[in-house]
Amino acid sequence: MNKEKQLMLTKEFVHKQLENDASGHDWWHIVRVAEMAKRIAKHEQANLFVCEMSALLHDIADEKLNASEEEGLKKIKEWLYSIDIDERTIEAIMDIISKMSYKGGGQPALQTLEGKIVQDADRLDAIGAIGIARTFAYAGAKGDIIYNPDIAPREQMTKEEYRNGKSTAINHFYEKLLKLKQLMNTDYAKVIAKERHLFMESYLQMFFKEWEGK
Repeated sequence: MNKEKQLMLTKEFVHKQLENDASGHDWWHIVRVAEMAKRIAKHEQANLFVCEMSALLHDIADEKLNASEEEGLKKIKEWLYSIDIDERTIEAIMDIISKMSYKGGGQPALQTLEGKIVQDADRLDAIGAIGIARTFAYAGAKGDIIYNPDIAPREQMTKEEYRNGKSTAINHFYEKLLKLKQLMNTDYAKVIAKERHLFMESYLQMFFKEWEGK
């Protein structure tokens, strides 16, 4: 099976899994991350196939779609075998997907160029105009309120606290989004992140101005 066929089948597989997601981790998030990963990969001269395949599959292991993250990773590996991906490429893809999530900021650094690229692409989709929209979609899906000045942003969270603890949509900017600019791996992503970061800062300034009735 050639790579074009493998990618086409994977897109169909992922679309079926995520088409009804309402938390900001939907099919169109995957499309944006995959396109950005390809864009950065071309600039960095990385393995385009590994980057695109990892980007397409990166949310399939999420615990909200599976009994556990381990079960989700097993599902991805079985899918890759089913479409005849070679062992070395499977190992590269699985290494990226298992390590790239933010999870409260406690994950180890990715070692491969492809891993750094896919992580950058995913993080870029968490900031800027799209990132703001996704933040409120995610907060709504979790049942978190927009803002409460009596609830302080959380620091140094475990994976479980980050995923399951109660917070607010606005606090999420301080708990994660405003930290991402400094966490970009590639120079190419850092340039894009700078513009998106400034947009978020401008948004927050206007939010708090309006919050105070000004």
